Amino acid sequence: MITTPYVSTFSGNRFYPLEPRIDHVAIEDIAHGLAYQCRFNGQTCEFYSVAQHSLVVASLVPPALRLAALLHDAAEAYLGDMVKPLKVLLPEFAAIEDKVSLIIGAAFGVDFSDYGPIKEADLIALATEKRDLMPHSVERWAYLDTVRALPGPIVPMSPRDAKLAFLDEFDRLLGLRPMPVAASGLDAKWRI
Repeated sequence: MITTPYVSTFSGNRFYPLEPRIDHVAIEDIAHGLAYQCRFNGQTCEFYSVAQHSLVVASLVPPALRLAALLHDAAEAYLGDMVKPLKVLLPEFAAIEDKVSLIIGAAFGVDFSDYGPIKEADLIALATEKRDLMPHSVERWAYLDTVRALPGPIVPMSPRDAKLAFLDEFDRLLGLRPMPVAASGLDAKWRI
């Protein structure tokens, strides 16, 4: 008997990466998965989650793109956060990731086609993360040559806090929760 491989999720669901279905996508699983995954394969001086990274990226794009920016790495909740050098060597993984991202986009009404501003924000976050979280990484990352890191330092959040902040921002962007007064600009507590 052949069974399709699946990922068990926090909420008790099964997610089938090779056959992703829109009804198996859950924001709770995405927030949890991203909050408990460390960026850079854990090679940072402190734990720094993909969820917090996503919050930073979302804070750097125009309002119309914030939900897409928040969810730009959502497939990693189901597939893991593979480091870029390995991802380049595994084109089949990239195809699976693209398919999962399309299903996630459809589940939340997000169009990832206007990716330019999100990619730019992602690189700004990356430059800041490299500076603040990888102090021993002295080699030059050529794709960061065109961007400048944010002026303020990153203050890593606990996985629990990152998950709650991710879910709060998701709800706020969908209009389910009002924006706190302090959340304008980069001064919200989870932003840098």
